[in-house]
Amino acid sequence: MKRRNFIKNAALTSAGLAIGNSLNNCADSNPKENATISANSTVEVKLPLVIATWDVKNATARAMEVLQSGGNALDAVEQGCMVEEADIKNSSVGKGGLPDRDGNVTLDACIMDKHGNCGSVVYLQNITHAVSVARKVMEDTPHVMLAGEGAKQFAISKGFQEENLLTESSKEAWEEWKIKSEYKPIINIENHDTIGMLAIDKNGDISGACTTSGLAYKMQGRVGDSPIIGSGLFVDNEIGGCVATGLGEEVVKTVGSFLVVELMRQGKSPQQACEEAISRIVNKPNSDYKNFQVGYIAVNKKGETGSYSIHQWFSMTKFQDGNNEQIQSDYYVKS
Repeated sequence: MKRRNFIKNAALTSAGLAIGNSLNNCADSNPKENATISANSTVEVKLPLVIATWDVKNATARAMEVLQSGGNALDAVEQGCMVEEADIKNSSVGKGGLPDRDGNVTLDACIMDKHGNCGSVVYLQNITHAVSVARKVMEDTPHVMLAGEGAKQFAISKGFQEENLLTESSKEAWEEWKIKSEYKPIINIENHDTIGMLAIDKNGDISGACTTSGLAYKMQGRVGDSPIIGSGLFVDNEIGGCVATGLGEEVVKTVGSFLVVELMRQGKSPQQACEEAISRIVNKPNSDYKNFQVGYIAVNKKGETGSYSIHQWFSMTKFQDGNNEQIQSDYYVKS
């Protein structure tokens, strides 16, 4: 089932959801070159490893294919995200993404390598593979982020082809939304979500990427957390990485992905860190958390993983040791 419809159907028996967007950063280490690392004194975690937000088995399968053929974690997360960007049935990422209020599909993406290098694009139009443009920003410019027309012209200069990203089905959904549209986001009508991915290669190095078309029917020019390093994505190669999805404005307010990684630095497990980061959101004064969704996934240097969300029905895809599986996340609101 498509994530947007899945969220919408789930909301009939749960609190309102509004799924948004994600990011990462890295550092160097001296890992052993073998396929397993000790997660603790009794458990061994096999590498390579890929995790991603939502049920995206085709994307994690592509990432694992890259890793098993000798590619590194950075190549894996880029190519894994590209699978979803090219899928016109995925209305939250790349071509086929739902547009803003004016009918324009605008993309945000970022990527981060093991050295802490990162690249980002915001409000990118007419280019399908925003994550790849973000990588070019990281590798071929002195900048971290390019926006709007500048990002598009840079992409074209690097050989990316312009194309119309508004598919007929997304256009029809937009036309239907306009009939009863409201100025503010309508939870469970303007659902949105992000593809965020983290990978650890056989050398134990971590990279991450995030890509999205953002909040459906957003105000023109709106940017969420996904392309913002430290909010939607953060990776520290000595510690681990985190990706966020959900209402990006709420993730930005707590610099969510950076927070999760720093909590892991302090000794918390990925699961504990994700839970603490969600608690920071829901326990803010006057938090309206019952009417929006945020979810985190994380991995530490040991290869341990975690996921947690405000509401039910958030999930993580995990590919490890030959198993490519969807894992339902635990969540804060139980009733």
